[in-house]
Amino acid sequence: MANVPRIVNSVLEEYIRLFNTYLPKTLEGLYLHGSIALGAFVSDSSDIDFITVTNRRLTTEDYDALNRIHTTLQQTFQKPEMDGVYILKEDFGKMGPSCEEDTEMYAYYNNGELKFGEYFNFNPITWYLVKHNGIRVVGPEISSSFSGPSREELYQYVLHNMNTYWSGRLQSFEESLEEVKHYPTTMIDAEIEWSVLGVLRQYYTLKEASIISKQDAGRYGLQELPEEWHSLIREAMNIRSGLKGFDSALNEIRVKQTITFLKYVIAHCNEKNMEHPIQR
Repeated sequence: MANVPRIVNSVLEEYIRLFNTYLPKTLEGLYLHGSIALGAFVSDSSDIDFITVTNRRLTTEDYDALNRIHTTLQQTFQKPEMDGVYILKEDFGKMGPSCEEDTEMYAYYNNGELKFGEYFNFNPITWYLVKHNGIRVVGPEISSSFSGPSREELYQYVLHNMNTYWSGRLQSFEESLEEVKHYPTTMIDAEIEWSVLGVLRQYYTLKEASIISKQDAGRYGLQELPEEWHSLIREAMNIRSGLKGFDSALNEIRVKQTITFLKYVIAHCNEKNMEHPIQR
């Protein structure tokens, strides 16, 4: 597969072999999204974000076979981990789990565990990325599978996400400041990377109506935001790249800077005069 790291190819070849062994004549499609599709895969950090299409709905009766597939794969390749869901072809583009009409239980693999239930990652971001950047491994071309969400749907979802998930995370961050500032440096590093680059990805989508990787979002932030934020953005990018050695004595300052940055970006994204990319 073009544009796919060699280790990912190796994992997928073994995955397909195992799948056809334990669930023969069931596989119809396999598609990649996430960091791999964005050309931003990071060894020892990124997962293999996948969507597997089957010709019948997988149920708890298939648990043993699926679990054997993923357990064997994990034992063979400690990294990268698989992270994804099993669907039917008619599930492409489906939103959930907030959609009341969707009562299906999906098999999915996340954080090293096989589960059955409502799947948390059916949203416009996932489907927009699959539609426009997804990589076909097995099955028909993605363009023939579904129309995908519109840019306006993507924009509205991300704005809502900024004002719910990220605003809620900011509030929790502030309320637990006295506790968080005493966390081990590695935990604070992870929070800075997730928060700074996470909201910058949202910022990019709201400005450009598209999706980019965390590192590219950092570069975009350096290009678009005032210089006062550049050191924090570079710090988050360095953490993402695996650089360590930040001074633990500065952890309280780092946490407070991150909180202030989140407030700034969230407020900026809600400004009435922020140009809507769909209306350009």
